[in-house]
Parts: sequence; structure tokens; C-alpha cells
Amino acid sequence: MHIFAIANQKGGVAKTTTSVNLAAALTASGQRTLLIDLDPQGNATMGCGIDKRDLKASVYQVLLQMATLAEARVMSPSGKFDVLPANRDLAGAEVELVDLDLRETRLKTALAAHQADYDFVIIDCPPSLSMLTLNGLCAAHGVIIPMQCEYYALEGLSDLVNTIKKVHANLNRDLKIIGLLRVMYDPRNTLSNQVSAQLEEHFGDKVFKTLVPRNVRLAEAPSYGVPGVLFDKAAKGAQAYVAFAAEMIDRVNSWKEKS
Repeated sequence: MHIFAIANQKGGVAKTTTSVNLAAALTASGQRTLLIDLDPQGNATMGCGIDKRDLKASVYQVLLQMATLAEARVMSPSGKFDVLPANRDLAGAEVELVDLDLRETRLKTALAAHQADYDFVIIDCPPSLSMLTLNGLCAAHGVIIPMQCEYYALEGLSDLVNTIKKVHANLNRDLKIIGLLRVMYDPRNTLSNQVSAQLEEHFGDKVFKTLVPRNVRLAEAPSYGVPGVLFDKAAKGAQAYVAFAAEMIDRVNSWKEKS
């Protein structure tokens, strides 16, 4: 089971879009996939076609050990992968977790019982370094960082890399940066091309080959509760996420060969 956190401390960089579409594309490739929504807004939950108002249990109950992962997970009706959903209850978990034992590793503990159930677990982290994000980073084997090719994105990237280093040093020795995914990419924009080139120069093969373009169809898909890769398979954005899933599977297979 490979557990990847989709994280970036900057908001609006397509973390949820990446999480939902990667989960759907991996599932379409025959991988058994679980998507965990760690954002109290519950956008990933809604984007998978699950009504967050009707949940009997959610990731909130799992973190507070009031329900097991098996009791709280729901299948996405559109994507056919499992989702550990979130709703507004999760906002309260921030405060409630502070006084609890082993507060950073509660998600990791919940996942430990399901090693044999999934090939991939994708965690959609909120856009801040909170107790929820920390649970995601402590449970994960690696971090995928979606980022726009613009100047401010580079500023935020150094903060995130430092955070990942601290978590690696103090809480999760397995954690590493898997790669940077360039999203909302516009090849006609000179700055996009310059920042993209800088990323490749600094991070080398940590930068995924796949480029996800700006795409209206990807933005429309969540309102229908369908992942973009299924909503309009011919759209450039959908095809990019399918290519990204294939790249992820290749990376994982190459690690297995090396080990």
C-alpha cells in the first residue's frame, strides 16, 4: 500500500482537483484506491459525488477513534473508489486533537489495519499546516506537491519543503517528496515557462513530466459530483491526469524493482 499526501500550504493550487482525479484515474487503471478527505470544507467528498450532509460517519470520527475506517468509508458512486469523507465536523477536530495522546499519528493508526485493502491511498490535505495536515504527513510515505508556475508559488514552496523536512526528522522517517506536479499550466505564458524551467533545474527528476493545463472541463466536473477524468475523457485536463496516474504507477513499479 502506497500512501501519498497531496499537500501545499498555498490555497487554490488544485490540490483537491489533483486528489480526486488521481484517485479516479488510478482506479480506472485497475488500482485499488482510497481517497481521504482531510479538509473540513469537504470539497473532495462532494467532487466524488458523495453528499457530505448525509454522512453517518466521517474522517472526524476516525481521528477521534469513535469509528473505524471500515465503518466510515463510502464508495464514490461516480469514480468507484473508496472515500474516507469529510464535512464541517472536521473543523472541530483541530481543537479536540490537541489534548489527545498520539494526536499526530491517528490517521496512520487507522490505516494500519487496511494494508491489504488498497494499492494506493491518496490524502487531500488542507491548505495550512494544521493538526489535520500533520496527520496526513505522518501517515504518508511521500508528498506530491501540486503547484502553479508563478512567482508566488516558488516562495511558498520553500516553506513547504522545510515543513516536510521537519516532519521527516521528528515524526515520520518514511516521508519524502515524491514529486512536483505543475498544474493550471499555460504554455503561452512566458512566466509559466520560466518558472517551469526553474523547477526542473532545481528539482530535476522530482518534477513530474506531466503538465496539467488550465481546463474549464476540470473546473466544471465537481458541480456534477464526477471526477474530471470521467466527466469529459476527451478534455486536455482529463487526459493529463490519466497520464499523471500512469506516471505514478511507473514510479512505484520502478521503486519495487530497485528494492
